[in-house]
Amino acid sequence: MIAVTRRNGTCFALNPDLIERVEATPDTVITLVGGSRYVVTETVDQVVREVRDFRAAVLSAADVVRPAPAPRPGLHAVPDTDL
Repeated sequence: MIAVTRRNGTCFALNPDLIERVEATPDTVITLVGGSRYVVTETVDQVVREVRDFRAAVLSAADVVRPAPAPRPGLHAVPDTDL
C-alpha cells in the first residue's frame, strides 16, 4: 500500500496494483481500474516514486523469504561443438 493525502489533509492508503493512471490536471488525480478517482496533494512524480518504492520493497522481501535455489551438483552446461 502507498500513503497519499487528500486535499483536506487526511491521509489514506491506496493499493498501487489498482492504479490505472495518475495525471496532473493541475491537481493530481489518481484513477483506479474500477473508476474511482482521488484528488491528492502529492505530485505525479511523488506518486510514481511511491509506487516504484513499494514494488521494489515487495521484490526485496520476496528475495529474503525465498532466496534463489542453489545449483544442483552434477548438472553442468555442455558446450555444443557442432555449431
